[in-house]
Amino acid sequence: MSQKNQKIYIIAIGGAVMSSLAIALKKKGMTVSGSDDKIYDPAASLLKSNGLLPHAMGWDANRIDDSIDAVIVGMHAKADNPELLKAQELGIKIWSYPEFIRAQSDNKQRIVIAGSHGKTTITGTIIHVLNYWKRDFDYVIGAKINGIDETIKLSNAPVIIIEGDEYFTSPLDPEPKFLKYDHHIALISGTAWDHINVYPSEKSYLEQFEKLANRTPKAGTLVFCTDDKQAKKIGNAERNDVRKEPYETPKYKVKDGAFVINGDTPVKLFGKHNMQNIEGAKTILKRIGITDEQFYEAVASFEGAFKRNNLLAENSHTSVYTDFAHAPSKLAATSAALKELHPKRKLVACYELHTFSSLNKDFLANYKGTYKTPDEAIVFYDQKVVQEKNYESIAEEEIKSAFGRKDLILFTDTQKLESYLQSKTWKDHDLLFMSSGTFGGMDLAAFAEKIV
Repeated sequence: MSQKNQKIYIIAIGGAVMSSLAIALKKKGMTVSGSDDKIYDPAASLLKSNGLLPHAMGWDANRIDDSIDAVIVGMHAKADNPELLKAQELGIKIWSYPEFIRAQSDNKQRIVIAGSHGKTTITGTIIHVLNYWKRDFDYVIGAKINGIDETIKLSNAPVIIIEGDEYFTSPLDPEPKFLKYDHHIALISGTAWDHINVYPSEKSYLEQFEKLANRTPKAGTLVFCTDDKQAKKIGNAERNDVRKEPYETPKYKVKDGAFVINGDTPVKLFGKHNMQNIEGAKTILKRIGITDEQFYEAVASFEGAFKRNNLLAENSHTSVYTDFAHAPSKLAATSAALKELHPKRKLVACYELHTFSSLNKDFLANYKGTYKTPDEAIVFYDQKVVQEKNYESIAEEEIKSAFGRKDLILFTDTQKLESYLQSKTWKDHDLLFMSSGTFGGMDLAAFAEKIV
C-alpha cells in the first residue's frame, strides 16, 4: 500500500490503539477519518489536537463511499455495524488492525512480544533501550509508556517491535491478533488463562500460544520464560530450524528501597515479575545487537508503562500505588511486588473485579490462592457494570470462597470503600489499587494525597 494519498476510514477510531494508529497514518501523509459511538480522554483530546475527532458520535453508513481506499475496523465495532456492512457492499478493502500493521511492515524484521502478562512492560523496555541508543525502529504497543509520546511508530525503519495480543483480531475474525504479524522473532512471557468469553477452557487458550510458536519460521527465534510451566513446555517443543532462547528471573536484590540487578544496577521497576520482564527484554535486544553493557546502562532510566505500578503519593512511612492488574496472575504478582519493596510495612490491597472473565462465576475459581500476600485484602465490584453488561450477579460468599480468604472484605459502593479506607491509620502501611476499571469513578490520585 502506498504510504501517501490514501484515504483511510477507521471504524471505532476512539480506542487507545486505534486513535494512535489514526494519528500515525496521518503523519505518514494519508487522509484519515473515522467514527465511534463514544470516545473518552486521553484518546478524545489526542484525536482533537490532530484534527481527527469525529464531528458527531455514532455510526452512519452515509459516511462510507467509493472514494475511500480502505477501511480499518477496530474491536469495539460489531459484525453488523452499518458502516462495516456498507464497506462490504461497496467492495472496499477492509483491514483488521493487525493485518494492516502487517501490511505496513513487509520489509521489516518483525518481533512480536506475547504472553498473558508482562508483554507491555517487555515491549516498553525494548522501546526505551532502542531509543536510548538512537536505533532506527518502528513499534506498536498497547499502552502509553512513560517518556514515549506515541504508542505507534510507522516509518521506513528495518525493524518493528509489536506487542502481540491473544484476543481475537476483529468482529469478522476470531483468530488471535498475534498470529497475523508473521513474526521472525517471538517472545512468550507467560500463559495464565484469560478471556473466558473467547477461550472457554484453559486448553483452548494455551493452543493459541502453541500456534504462535509453531508459526516461527525456519531460522527464526522463539524466546520464552522458563519460570512459566506452560511457556517452557511450548518453547521447548521440537521445531525444525527454530532457535530457542529460554530466559528466567535474573538474580536481584532490594537495596535502599530499589531493586538492583546485574550486581549494582538499580532499576525503577520493582517486583520479581518485573525483573523477569527485564530479562525477557534483554534476551530480545541481544538478538538485535544490543550488548549487555548497553542494556544495563539504558534500562536503569526506564520508568515503566503508564498505569503499571504507578506511585500516586507517598511520605516516609506510607506509599499509595495503582496498577492495571486485571487477572489472577497479575493480582498475585503486583501485590507480591509491593510487599517485596516494603517488607516491613502492612499492605492493604484493593482489587476491582471488572473484566468479563473476572465477573464470570465459571472463571472466579482461578483466583484461588492469588490474594495471599496482602495483610488486608479488599475486593470491589461495581453493580452498575454488572447490570449494564447483563452479567449474572455474584453473591458475597461466592467471591470469598473463590479467593479462598475468609477475611476478605467486599465493597460494591465507591463511597463506602472510600470512607472505610479514609478511616484507617496509615502509618507503616501501604495501599495498593488494582484494576482495569475506575473503582466506580473514584479519584484515586486525590484520595492518595488525602491519606499521606
